[in-house]
Amino acid sequence: MNKLEEMIKELPPELQQEVEDFVRFLLEKRVKKEKPRHEFKFDWEGALKEEGEQYTSVEYQHKALDWRGD
Repeated sequence: MNKLEEMIKELPPELQQEVEDFVRFLLEKRVKKEKPRHEFKFDWEGALKEEGEQYTSVEYQHKALDWRGD
């Protein structure tokens, strides 16, 4: 038996339950972090190629805000 298990056994039953609940919480939290994140799509890449170098990237950002209505 390891030190952690020994310490838990020394706790009263209600605190042992709290430890178990906390461990379950930590495990669930860890699983959520390990889920693969949504991959970015770059299907828009090259869509403004025909515009050439008419605008800077900052100007495109401003235009995108206008197009979205922000």
